[in-house]
Amino acid sequence: MCQREYSGAGGRNTVERSLHSFIHSFRLCTLSTMSVYNSFFKDSSLLWTSVLCSAFSVWTLVQGEVLVIGSNLPIIAAPGDDVILPCHLEPMFDVQGMTVEWSKPDLKPDPSDRLSRVEYVHLYRDRKEVPDMKMASYFRRTELFMDDMKHGNISLKILNVSEEDNGRYRCFIPKLQSRVKPAVVELLVGEKICFGTFLFSTHFQTFM
Repeated sequence: MCQREYSGAGGRNTVERSLHSFIHSFRLCTLSTMSVYNSFFKDSSLLWTSVLCSAFSVWTLVQGEVLVIGSNLPIIAAPGDDVILPCHLEPMFDVQGMTVEWSKPDLKPDPSDRLSRVEYVHLYRDRKEVPDMKMASYFRRTELFMDDMKHGNISLKILNVSEEDNGRYRCFIPKLQSRVKPAVVELLVGEKICFGTFLFSTHFQTFM
């Protein structure tokens, strides 16, 4: 198995470290901004007004937003592997009572059939899976980490993957009070892909 697995949502210490890191980075950014602004604004009152407005905008975004975070890198696996498509919320947020949808956004309904709809890879609603609305090819092959959902972990595990599972997967929470509700994770399945990744990793490590 060559998947780069995801460890799940972090605990309180991770959140605190992230917050401290943000505050430290923001202080450095503010000092840098002041030095640049000084060359443009001779009026100190205008300078501080600009800095404070910027600080308020950044703090409002961070304080009021719960973000759905996926993976910027594709998940690579060989046929027959069990894979985890990583997705979690930051900051940590309990989603046990919410709807979680995993789907393949590149699949579209049949335009000639008004009643056709795109089925889900995995649908969680009312604190349980809804198998009646999932794609037949994923039946009994997907699962969420139920015990970790209270920590914001909504990663999807897919069993026994094949090349037919290749593509983009969309994780979506419809009722999340946030401007960033979905996240997309790409899955690449194939013997050649996995073997090529192994060779690249081995070759790269020889130069470390």
